[in-house]
Amino acid sequence: MRVLNPSLDLDRFFARLGRARERVLFVDYDGTLAPFHPRPERAAPYPRVAALLNEIGRAPRTRVVMVSGRKLADLAKPLEQIRSHDVWGSHGWQRGKPGEKAVSFQPRPAERRKLDAAEAAIGGVRALGARVERKAGSLAVHWRGLDALSADVVRERLREAWKPFERRGLECLEFDGGVELRARSRTKGSAVSAALAESSPRAVCAYLGDDHTDEDAFEAVGARGIGVLVRPSLRPTRADLWLEPPRELVEFLRRWRGTPR
Repeated sequence: MRVLNPSLDLDRFFARLGRARERVLFVDYDGTLAPFHPRPERAAPYPRVAALLNEIGRAPRTRVVMVSGRKLADLAKPLEQIRSHDVWGSHGWQRGKPGEKAVSFQPRPAERRKLDAAEAAIGGVRALGARVERKAGSLAVHWRGLDALSADVVRERLREAWKPFERRGLECLEFDGGVELRARSRTKGSAVSAALAESSPRAVCAYLGDDHTDEDAFEAVGARGIGVLVRPSLRPTRADLWLEPPRELVEFLRRWRGTPR
């Protein structure tokens, strides 16, 4: 584990967690709890991770909230293994709670028109083997599984095709194995803010994520807790702590589980 924020005292954080009347553990899935897989439906959590999260989720006054870039429909298999009290999909554009009807938010009409045009502008990348995925508020292109040359060609074509849309207010973020063009009106940070607004003002939380799309969530945590970057290599980030999976991820979850209740 490496502390990235000089003001973070990790022992003090866990002591505060142990005294908290409410705890919220936010977790991304792909790249954070589970290593990436060329076929996302086959991605499985690192050993011990699902069991630890389920133990954490059964603790009194504790909620586990999954915040993923996947669409809710594509989270069915992960949620069979990991008990979650609240689930946000499509980078905060969808929300599902056990026993309740899922809610989908819609981008502004102008944002939707720009995404439609951006999708029409990249039709040729499918012929190169890329997978194009339309979500509620974004457009993702995946090149994971392609050879390096083909992936570079796809990346360059997207960079050129999407430049006009970035100038018109959309945001382009590369992730491990692809790139996503998204509307700015909702993010994973929006999901974190909404979940914390429904929590006690004294709730203590942590957000575990790996990608650039998790940066808004790290920021949204603020003084309520810590942002935790989970990935094999360090990158520039607003997170407070860096964990190398799987060993340090398991260590962090064990320490969270072991806090007094």
